Amino acid sequence: MSFFDNTLDRLGRRLARIIQKEVSGYAPFTPSDPETLGRYLQPADVLLIEGNQKLSTAIKYLTQSTWSHAAFYVGNALSPPEDGGEPKVLIEADLTKGVIAVPLSTYRHFNTRICRPVRLADEDQRKVVSFMVERLGLQYDLKNVIDLLRYLLPTPPVPTPWRRRMLALGSGDPTRAICSTLVAQAFQSVHYPILPEIRDVASYDENHRQIVREILHIRHYSLFTPRDFDLSPYFEVVKPSIETGFDYRQLNWYEDPPEQG
Repeated sequence: MSFFDNTLDRLGRRLARIIQKEVSGYAPFTPSDPETLGRYLQPADVLLIEGNQKLSTAIKYLTQSTWSHAAFYVGNALSPPEDGGEPKVLIEADLTKGVIAVPLSTYRHFNTRICRPVRLADEDQRKVVSFMVERLGLQYDLKNVIDLLRYLLPTPPVPTPWRRRMLALGSGDPTRAICSTLVAQAFQSVHYPILPEIRDVASYDENHRQIVREILHIRHYSLFTPRDFDLSPYFEVVKPSIETGFDYRQLNWYEDPPEQG
Protein backbone atom coordinates (compact mmCIF):
# COMPACT_ATOMS: atom_id res chain seq x y z
CA MET A 1 0.00 0.00 0.00
CA SER A 2 1.39 3.40 -0.99
CA PHE A 3 1.89 6.22 1.49
CA PHE A 4 -1.06 8.08 -0.08
CA ASP A 5 -3.36 5.05 0.11
CA ASN A 6 -2.26 4.35 3.67
CA THR A 7 -3.01 7.94 4.67
CA LEU A 8 -6.48 7.81 3.10
CA ASP A 9 -7.17 4.49 4.82
CA ARG A 10 -6.27 5.90 8.24
CA LEU A 11 -8.38 9.00 7.59
CA GLY A 12 -11.29 6.82 6.46
CA ARG A 13 -11.14 4.75 9.64
CA ARG A 14 -11.06 7.89 11.76
CA LEU A 15 -14.12 9.27 9.97
CA ALA A 16 -15.89 5.93 10.32
CA ARG A 17 -15.43 6.04 14.08
CA ILE A 18 -16.91 9.55 14.16
CA ILE A 19 -20.07 8.74 12.21
CA GLN A 20 -20.60 5.56 14.22
CA LYS A 21 -20.85 7.47 17.49
CA GLU A 22 -24.19 7.13 19.22
CA VAL A 23 -26.73 9.94 19.17
CA SER A 24 -27.97 11.04 22.58
CA GLY A 25 -31.64 10.79 23.47
CA TYR A 26 -32.46 7.56 21.62
CA ALA A 27 -35.16 5.48 23.33
CA PRO A 28 -36.79 2.43 21.68
CA PHE A 29 -40.58 2.34 21.72
CA THR A 30 -40.74 -1.46 21.90
CA PRO A 31 -37.23 -2.81 22.67
CA SER A 32 -36.40 -6.30 21.46
CA ASP A 33 -36.38 -9.35 23.70
CA PRO A 34 -33.60 -11.69 22.49
CA GLU A 35 -35.30 -14.78 23.90
CA THR A 36 -38.56 -14.02 22.10
CA LEU A 37 -36.75 -13.17 18.88
CA GLY A 38 -34.80 -16.42 19.13
CA ARG A 39 -38.02 -18.44 19.31
CA TYR A 40 -39.48 -16.96 16.12
CA LEU A 41 -36.51 -16.18 13.89
CA GLN A 42 -35.76 -18.65 11.10
CA PRO A 43 -32.60 -19.02 8.99
CA ALA A 44 -32.55 -16.47 6.14
CA ASP A 45 -34.76 -14.01 8.06
CA VAL A 46 -33.69 -10.38 7.82
CA LEU A 47 -33.67 -8.42 11.06
CA LEU A 48 -34.12 -4.69 10.52
CA ILE A 49 -32.77 -2.36 13.20
CA GLU A 50 -33.44 1.26 14.04
CA GLY A 51 -29.91 2.42 14.83
CA ASN A 52 -28.84 5.24 17.13
CA GLN A 53 -25.62 6.37 15.44
CA LYS A 54 -24.91 9.54 13.49
CA LEU A 55 -24.72 7.38 10.40
CA SER A 56 -28.12 5.87 11.23
CA THR A 57 -29.68 9.32 11.27
CA ALA A 58 -28.40 10.02 7.76
CA ILE A 59 -29.55 6.66 6.39
CA LYS A 60 -33.04 7.05 7.90
CA TYR A 61 -33.28 10.53 6.37
CA LEU A 62 -32.05 9.46 2.94
CA THR A 63 -34.36 6.43 2.81
CA GLN A 64 -37.31 8.08 4.59
CA SER A 65 -37.56 5.05 6.84
CA THR A 66 -37.37 3.92 10.45
CA TRP A 67 -34.77 1.26 9.60
CA SER A 68 -31.08 2.08 9.20
CA HIS A 69 -29.45 -1.35 9.45
CA ALA A 70 -30.10 -4.96 8.46
CA ALA A 71 -28.69 -8.18 9.91
CA PHE A 72 -29.09 -11.70 8.55
CA TYR A 73 -30.16 -14.61 10.79
CA VAL A 74 -28.20 -17.83 10.22
CA GLY A 75 -29.53 -19.93 13.11
CA ASN A 76 -27.04 -22.59 14.23
CA ALA A 77 -24.90 -22.38 11.08
CA LEU A 78 -21.92 -21.16 13.12
CA SER A 79 -20.03 -23.18 15.73
CA PRO A 80 -20.97 -22.39 19.34
CA PRO A 81 -18.55 -20.13 21.21
CA GLU A 82 -15.74 -22.05 22.93
CA ASP A 83 -16.25 -20.02 26.10
CA GLY A 84 -19.87 -21.15 26.34
CA GLY A 85 -21.17 -17.66 25.73
CA GLU A 86 -24.22 -16.56 23.80
CA PRO A 87 -24.28 -18.05 20.28
CA LYS A 88 -23.64 -15.68 17.38
CA VAL A 89 -26.63 -16.09 15.11
CA LEU A 90 -26.68 -12.80 13.18
CA ILE A 91 -24.31 -11.83 10.38
CA GLU A 92 -23.97 -8.17 9.53
CA ALA A 93 -21.69 -5.76 7.72
CA ASP A 94 -20.04 -3.27 10.06
CA LEU A 95 -18.40 -0.14 8.69
CA THR A 96 -15.10 -0.61 10.52
CA LYS A 97 -15.09 -4.30 11.47
CA GLY A 98 -16.27 -5.67 8.14
CA VAL A 99 -18.56 -8.72 8.00
CA ILE A 100 -19.00 -10.11 11.51
CA ALA A 101 -21.28 -12.41 13.51
CA VAL A 102 -23.06 -11.09 16.60
CA PRO A 103 -25.52 -12.47 19.19
CA LEU A 104 -29.16 -11.44 19.39
CA SER A 105 -28.50 -9.48 22.58
CA THR A 106 -26.59 -6.92 20.48
CA TYR A 107 -29.93 -5.33 19.62
CA ARG A 108 -31.68 -5.78 22.95
CA HIS A 109 -32.23 -2.04 23.30
CA PHE A 110 -33.37 -1.27 19.75
CA ASN A 111 -36.57 -1.30 17.76
CA THR A 112 -36.40 -4.25 15.36
CA ARG A 113 -38.50 -5.93 12.68
CA ILE A 114 -38.35 -9.47 11.29
CA CYS A 115 -38.73 -9.77 7.50
CA ARG A 116 -39.07 -13.34 6.19
CA PRO A 117 -38.67 -14.43 2.55
CA VAL A 118 -41.94 -16.13 1.64
CA ARG A 119 -41.76 -19.71 0.31
CA LEU A 120 -37.99 -19.69 0.01
CA ALA A 121 -37.05 -23.26 -0.97
CA ASP A 122 -35.05 -25.23 1.60
CA GLU A 123 -32.14 -25.62 -0.81
CA ASP A 124 -32.06 -21.89 -1.54
CA GLN A 125 -32.33 -21.14 2.17
CA ARG A 126 -29.16 -23.15 2.73
CA LYS A 127 -27.47 -21.37 -0.16
CA VAL A 128 -28.17 -17.84 1.10
CA VAL A 129 -27.07 -18.80 4.62
CA SER A 130 -23.83 -20.25 3.20
CA PHE A 131 -23.36 -17.10 1.11
CA MET A 132 -23.34 -14.98 4.25
CA VAL A 133 -21.21 -17.36 6.32
CA GLU A 134 -18.57 -17.56 3.59
CA ARG A 135 -18.18 -13.77 3.70
CA LEU A 136 -17.37 -13.55 7.38
CA GLY A 137 -14.19 -11.57 7.86
CA LEU A 138 -14.56 -9.63 4.63
CA GLN A 139 -13.15 -6.15 5.09
CA TYR A 140 -14.08 -2.91 3.38
CA ASP A 141 -11.82 -0.43 1.67
CA LEU A 142 -12.09 2.82 3.62
CA LYS A 143 -9.65 4.83 1.50
CA ASN A 144 -12.44 6.50 -0.46
CA VAL A 145 -13.44 9.12 2.08
CA ILE A 146 -15.98 10.66 -0.31
CA ASP A 147 -18.31 7.83 0.63
CA LEU A 148 -17.91 8.71 4.30
CA LEU A 149 -17.75 12.51 4.28
CA ARG A 150 -21.25 12.94 2.89
CA TYR A 151 -22.71 11.14 5.91
CA LEU A 152 -21.28 13.65 8.38
CA LEU A 153 -24.31 15.85 7.67
CA PRO A 154 -27.18 14.31 9.66
CA THR A 155 -29.72 15.57 7.13
CA PRO A 156 -27.94 16.51 3.90
CA PRO A 157 -30.07 18.81 1.68
CA VAL A 158 -30.76 16.26 -1.06
CA PRO A 159 -33.90 16.25 -3.26
CA THR A 160 -36.05 13.19 -2.53
CA PRO A 161 -35.59 11.49 -5.96
CA TRP A 162 -31.79 11.57 -5.55
CA ARG A 163 -31.54 10.25 -1.99
CA ARG A 164 -31.40 6.55 -2.83
CA ARG A 165 -28.76 7.18 -5.50
CA MET A 166 -26.70 9.07 -2.97
CA LEU A 167 -26.24 5.86 -1.03
CA ALA A 168 -24.47 4.28 -4.01
CA LEU A 169 -21.94 6.97 -4.92
CA GLY A 170 -18.18 6.64 -4.82
CA SER A 171 -16.17 3.42 -4.75
CA GLY A 172 -19.04 1.29 -3.50
CA ASP A 173 -16.93 -0.44 -0.84
CA PRO A 174 -17.96 1.70 2.16
CA THR A 175 -21.50 1.68 0.78
CA ARG A 176 -21.67 -2.09 1.15
CA ALA A 177 -20.94 -1.68 4.84
CA ILE A 178 -23.57 1.04 5.23
CA CYS A 179 -26.50 -0.40 3.30
CA SER A 180 -28.09 -3.82 3.03
CA THR A 181 -26.19 -4.69 -0.11
CA LEU A 182 -24.53 -7.83 1.22
CA VAL A 183 -27.92 -9.26 2.24
CA ALA A 184 -29.37 -8.24 -1.13
CA GLN A 185 -26.51 -10.03 -2.90
CA ALA A 186 -27.25 -13.20 -0.93
CA PHE A 187 -30.87 -13.30 -2.09
CA GLN A 188 -29.98 -12.30 -5.63
CA SER A 189 -27.58 -15.27 -5.77
CA VAL A 190 -30.64 -17.58 -5.78
CA HIS A 191 -32.81 -15.17 -7.83
CA TYR A 192 -35.11 -14.39 -4.92
CA PRO A 193 -36.80 -10.98 -5.52
CA ILE A 194 -36.67 -8.06 -3.13
CA LEU A 195 -37.90 -5.01 -5.04
CA PRO A 196 -37.18 -5.71 -8.72
CA GLU A 197 -37.95 -3.24 -11.46
CA ILE A 198 -41.10 -4.31 -13.32
CA ARG A 199 -41.32 -3.46 -17.01
CA ASP A 200 -44.10 -4.19 -19.49
CA VAL A 201 -42.95 -5.95 -22.65
CA ALA A 202 -45.32 -6.10 -25.62
CA SER A 203 -45.42 -8.98 -28.12
CA TYR A 204 -47.93 -10.45 -30.59
CA ASP A 205 -49.47 -13.91 -30.89
CA GLU A 206 -50.18 -15.83 -34.09
CA ASN A 207 -53.45 -13.91 -34.52
CA HIS A 208 -51.60 -10.58 -34.33
CA ARG A 209 -53.13 -9.76 -30.97
CA GLN A 210 -50.94 -7.77 -28.62
CA ILE A 211 -49.82 -9.48 -25.44
CA VAL A 212 -48.26 -7.49 -22.62
CA ARG A 213 -46.09 -9.34 -20.14
CA GLU A 214 -44.42 -8.14 -16.96
CA ILE A 215 -40.68 -8.78 -16.92
CA LEU A 216 -38.66 -8.46 -13.70
CA HIS A 217 -35.31 -6.70 -13.90
CA ILE A 218 -32.79 -7.12 -11.09
CA ARG A 219 -31.76 -3.82 -9.56
CA HIS A 220 -28.10 -3.40 -8.73
CA TYR A 221 -27.44 -4.56 -5.18
CA SER A 222 -25.81 -1.23 -4.24
CA LEU A 223 -29.23 0.44 -4.47
CA PHE A 224 -30.91 -1.69 -1.81
CA THR A 225 -31.57 -0.19 1.61
CA PRO A 226 -32.93 -1.69 4.85
CA ARG A 227 -36.46 -0.46 4.25
CA ASP A 228 -36.69 -2.39 0.94
CA PHE A 229 -37.10 -5.65 2.86
CA ASP A 230 -39.95 -4.06 4.80
CA LEU A 231 -41.64 -2.76 1.63
CA SER A 232 -41.04 -5.88 -0.45
CA PRO A 233 -44.20 -7.84 -1.37
CA TYR A 234 -42.08 -11.00 -1.21
CA PHE A 235 -41.05 -10.67 2.45
CA GLU A 236 -43.47 -11.29 5.31
CA VAL A 237 -43.31 -9.11 8.42
CA VAL A 238 -43.24 -11.37 11.48
CA LYS A 239 -44.21 -9.83 14.82
CA PRO A 240 -43.42 -12.07 17.83
CA SER A 241 -46.01 -10.34 20.03
CA ILE A 242 -48.72 -11.56 17.63
CA GLU A 243 -47.20 -14.99 17.09
CA THR A 244 -47.34 -15.67 20.83
CA GLY A 245 -51.14 -15.64 20.75
CA PHE A 246 -52.02 -11.98 21.26
CA ASP A 247 -55.45 -11.34 22.79
CA TYR A 248 -56.30 -7.70 23.39
CA ARG A 249 -58.98 -8.74 25.90
CA GLN A 250 -56.29 -10.03 28.24
CA LEU A 251 -54.42 -6.72 28.46
CA ASN A 252 -54.22 -4.86 31.76
CA TRP A 253 -54.83 -1.16 31.26
CA TYR A 254 -54.03 1.59 33.71
CA GLU A 255 -57.03 3.75 34.52
CA ASP A 256 -56.83 7.24 35.96
CA PRO A 257 -58.45 7.52 39.38
CA PRO A 258 -61.80 9.35 39.33
CA GLU A 259 -61.59 13.06 39.91
CA GLN A 260 -62.66 14.25 43.31
CA GLY A 261 -65.70 16.47 43.26
